[in-house]
Amino acid sequence: MMEPPKGTVREWLDFRASQGGTGFVFPDGTPELSWSELRETAHRIAVMLTGMGVEKGESVAILYPNCREALEILFGVLYGGFRATMINLVAGDSAVAYALEHSGARYGFVHPGQMDLVARTANPDEVTALRVEDAQSSDGNLHDLSSGDHALLMYTSGTTGRPKGVVHTHSSLLAGGWTTTVAHDLTEADRGFCVLPIYHINGLCVTVMGTLVSGGSLAMCDRFSASRFWGNIGKSQATWFSVVPTIISHLLHSDTCPDTQTRQNVRFGRSASSALAPDVQRAFEDRFKIPIVETMGLTETAAQILSNPLPPAVRKIGSPGIPYGNEAAIVDADLRPVLHGSEGELVIRGPNVMLEYLNDQDATRGTFTSDGWLRTGDLARMDKDGYVFVTGRLKELIIKGGENIAPREIDEALYSHPDVVEAAAFARPCKSYGETVEAAVKIRKGSQVTSLGLSKLCEAQLGRFKSPDEVHILPELPKGPSGKIQRNRILEIVGEKANDLKK
Repeated sequence: MMEPPKGTVREWLDFRASQGGTGFVFPDGTPELSWSELRETAHRIAVMLTGMGVEKGESVAILYPNCREALEILFGVLYGGFRATMINLVAGDSAVAYALEHSGARYGFVHPGQMDLVARTANPDEVTALRVEDAQSSDGNLHDLSSGDHALLMYTSGTTGRPKGVVHTHSSLLAGGWTTTVAHDLTEADRGFCVLPIYHINGLCVTVMGTLVSGGSLAMCDRFSASRFWGNIGKSQATWFSVVPTIISHLLHSDTCPDTQTRQNVRFGRSASSALAPDVQRAFEDRFKIPIVETMGLTETAAQILSNPLPPAVRKIGSPGIPYGNEAAIVDADLRPVLHGSEGELVIRGPNVMLEYLNDQDATRGTFTSDGWLRTGDLARMDKDGYVFVTGRLKELIIKGGENIAPREIDEALYSHPDVVEAAAFARPCKSYGETVEAAVKIRKGSQVTSLGLSKLCEAQLGRFKSPDEVHILPELPKGPSGKIQRNRILEIVGEKANDLKK
């Protein structure tokens, strides 16, 4: 398929249902889901929401882990022409509360295991919980739908610490599945393997939308398990999988291995969301004899923007590859193209790029150039063959296990303690996660607050994943001439302090 998909998710699901066949299988034993069954349930959900007076493009929140019902709900909301508002279940209470309020969602589908989360974060007078079993009838009208209508709303952390709501249309959402399909030569014979949550753009666009566009099928697990990974791939007869570097590292250090048949079935594994350490990639391929294709994607681009080609074409270790289905360029501070090999900001243009940040015209304007390029905020260079090498970030995001964490969120949690005078979160390189979160604080003289106490404070506000592994109490934080704390110097200072203690 050389051209981006035309039409809407509704039209594509109707098409797959008319073809027949299995869409999704579940290694945990849940009954498989055929395209026709998915279409029938999606239609019922769409009719129910339309009958309740939900307007076209209106946000409908989805608070679900990976499961059969999550797929039915996602496609039901999309089929009806509503804005599927995917809530990150591990983002922390404040981020969930913000997303529910900012999105304007009046209704939400809530997994039984997430009722407490909703009780803590949502105003019961504003968000009404819905159930799939309430959607009984297929009789009713649906909204007219076009490719440019809102389809997806997904929140991503920004450098300000406040999440931004990325809006994708049916067109850009389908294009996100298409960029994966063309890069990896996916066909109807392929079956993907999904362990990443579909409330993240990788799980949703790469695996779910990639399956819809390619016409293949997908095996879905509720979460990653190193001990069950290879067995589930073998049992489901998957031909490819999409993971993040953290998972590749965990698999490399686990005792489990794929059997001979599984090795022969799997064409490739796909790595995305953060840089994959070359040593880890080489060790994985040496041990398991399965090629890893490193890629790169953003929430704002419906996931994939770059990918290495499949073997036997050249895969450049340390590079997320070349563009497929969109254009990539490197520009200077004046947004002018730079020479091959020169460092600048990576920009992207193509059918998979978002429409806007919801209710944030300033952020939207600041992200797009006048001629339609999306600024990624990543520093990179491009070689003469078109392969991109990411060298750093213009923004100060911490990328832990593929998840973007804004330092200011942690700063603000620390500052909520009355004894904290100065605070700054920073990243520490980590073999397992790529980066981990740490923080440094200056506290009020005479205060009895401890590092552990401050860590617990962050956990209560942000959740364990975003909270610092360690909070360093320093006499002073490094600052520049204007008094601004210099985050990039803290790791060095903390290291010097540790060395002094060892002497």
